[in-house]
Amino acid sequence: MKKSLFGYLLLGSIPFFSISAFAESKQLESITVAAKSYANWVSLDAMVEPTKSATVSAQTSGRIINLNYDINDIVPEGAALLEITNKEQGAQLAAAEADYAKASALNTEAQLQLERYQKLFPKGAISKGEMDEAEANAKSTKQAVSVAKARITQATESLKYTVVSAPFSGVVTQRHVEQGETVTPGQPLYSGYSLKQMRAVTQVPQRYIQALKQQPKFKLTLNNGQQLDVSNPTLFSFVDPQSHSYKVRIPLAENTQGVIPGSMIKAQFISGSRDAYFIPQSALLTMNELSAVYIQQNDIWVLNQVRLGQNNNGMVEILAGLSDGDIIAKDAYHALLMLKQSNKP
Repeated sequence: MKKSLFGYLLLGSIPFFSISAFAESKQLESITVAAKSYANWVSLDAMVEPTKSATVSAQTSGRIINLNYDINDIVPEGAALLEITNKEQGAQLAAAEADYAKASALNTEAQLQLERYQKLFPKGAISKGEMDEAEANAKSTKQAVSVAKARITQATESLKYTVVSAPFSGVVTQRHVEQGETVTPGQPLYSGYSLKQMRAVTQVPQRYIQALKQQPKFKLTLNNGQQLDVSNPTLFSFVDPQSHSYKVRIPLAENTQGVIPGSMIKAQFISGSRDAYFIPQSALLTMNELSAVYIQQNDIWVLNQVRLGQNNNGMVEILAGLSDGDIIAKDAYHALLMLKQSNKP
């Protein structure tokens, strides 16, 4: 890395000082700069979304008589979201039960008659035509009972549909109807999502996809500062034609705190390694938007401007301004204090 041309002009109000000036006090603690291999982290924006969301629609027609939940309400699984008038569905069930009773009675009579004919036919008491008619009648009434049972099942389900239940526990995000409104089958009623399981979704550029396949791990940083390590993300096998990137779904542990659907979080993964310079935060002297370090050149310490990269647990990456073998002051503000003291008359 080449030193900045402005290195010696940075913070012009602070002059450089000679090494002999420190001899009167004590030698500055220094660091020798050396490049080391560090993991190359790729940082992306990811959006949180629920793995389970749904819009509940009406499965029967009627007028809404009760709305039990509203937007932002937490709903337990199986809870009644709303109720629809059930007079028509109740009448259909009563009619279906009556039809079943009638079909059962006719079937019982037909089966008994068939049994009697089966005893009389060998004796020649009835003709072959009468026997065939009894057998056909018995089969027909038996099928009629099955049809009547099916209609009872259908009418029962239709009656159940007048109470719309939550398919899973979660939060209501939208209510599509009002109390007193008449609904028809297929009409949306409520929308919501489950709080139990979330995932993060991001787009990975094509140039990084092989690195992610070799090491499929993510480090997620939530909005509350919490960091999560997640393995085995779901990587889509096709490229988005608009963004020319791969969609990746990153599963989160159940009931993870601090995640809200629609919020943005940071997703990082490793793509190879690189040589970089990292120095402690204490070695930096900052003024406004400029940063510098005290670097030893011959027998003097000089303030040299640097360009900063990422901050990793108190160690700051230097993108430009330092080279291998450079010696810098470990505590820049301590060096500044000693400089001021050495310049006092």
